[in-house]
Amino acid sequence: QWFAPAPPSRKAATATEDDEDDDIDLFGSDEEEDKEATRLREERLRQYAEKKAKKPALVAKSSILLDVKPWDDETDMAQLEACVRSVQLDGLVWGSSKLVPVGYGIRKLQIQCVVEDDKVGTDQLEEEITKFEEHVQSVDIAAFNKI
Repeated sequence: QWFAPAPPSRKAATATEDDEDDDIDLFGSDEEEDKEATRLREERLRQYAEKKAKKPALVAKSSILLDVKPWDDETDMAQLEACVRSVQLDGLVWGSSKLVPVGYGIRKLQIQCVVEDDKVGTDQLEEEITKFEEHVQSVDIAAFNKI
């Protein structure tokens, strides 16, 4: 059995019909909608910028554990701690402390503090504490952790 080819379902388009199809905009880019979308986007960007400006910036902080060593076993450790805690700097908060035995009856003061990195440096902190020369022999950083 032999089958005849199916007749074409559509006739070939002429050149003038093709040109007419090109003039039709299928996606409907309307200038009114573009202006509205632009205005809406700018409004949302402005709102986002305002919200971002109100949010407080993240402050970099560090937790520092200091070892403050006295001159000898006769140093008044309560007075030494009072001197250390008397150091007041913007961005510095003193925490807990304890006395740790070193040897030969000498104890050192271990004291915790939290500092804002932009405001207080470790060198500055050490200088302020070592100004109490009659009580403090030296200051070492036992631990330094970013928060």
